[in-house]
Amino acid sequence: MPPVIIALDFENREKLERFLIPFGNEKLFLKIGMELYYRTGNDLVTDLKSRGHRVFLDLKLHDIPNTVECALSNLVKLDPDYITIHASGGAEMMRRAAGAVTGTNTRLLAITILTSISEAMLRDDLRVEGNVRDMACHYACRAKDSGVHGVICSPHEAAAIREKAGADFLIVTPGIRLLEDDVNDQKRVMTPENAMALGANQLVIGRSITTKADPVSVYRSIVTSLSKGQEGSPWTSSRVC
Repeated sequence: MPPVIIALDFENREKLERFLIPFGNEKLFLKIGMELYYRTGNDLVTDLKSRGHRVFLDLKLHDIPNTVECALSNLVKLDPDYITIHASGGAEMMRRAAGAVTGTNTRLLAITILTSISEAMLRDDLRVEGNVRDMACHYACRAKDSGVHGVICSPHEAAAIREKAGADFLIVTPGIRLLEDDVNDQKRVMTPENAMALGANQLVIGRSITTKADPVSVYRSIVTSLSKGQEGSPWTSSRVC
């Protein structure tokens, strides 16, 4: 799998297509979030797949178990490579979701704690006891036990989750910024190289690529840097939750 997933945080398809033009026929791993999906619907997913791209459909499903299961049973027909649910939906919801993607090419990822949530927000707004790392690890272990393929987490929790969940558990981290970038609305961010060193399999990168004057060069530079860094990766733990 490519180490970088480009977040298509565009308000419409026209802007997305203009962004893709400089990449030519290069096959990419592209994330479609809620804003773009609700505007374009299923057609964008099937079109990008037909053009040879991998698609991460980031819809963050969170509802009663039956509803999530039925929704996924429809969405997997689009053949997305990844799709997301919220781990906070509970073990039964995650088990039903995992069952809905069984036998398909789609990998199910559970969101732990959003990267926009800080320690203070977890405590004061959500009234959750404990710290972000402990909660993220708890959700990751519950997800793995429920048959989910991996998690979405901040790079700051990646090492702890890797230690608990083992080497075969998929960890995808958003909240990636280059050194010169503004963090915007993210609270827990990290550079690409550091995130991979801490145990992430893949990185979701949006504005650090999509807002650049030469996004192709930036993308390829990041991929090259990460490919060099993956030689002799430090995370090989086989410990399980």
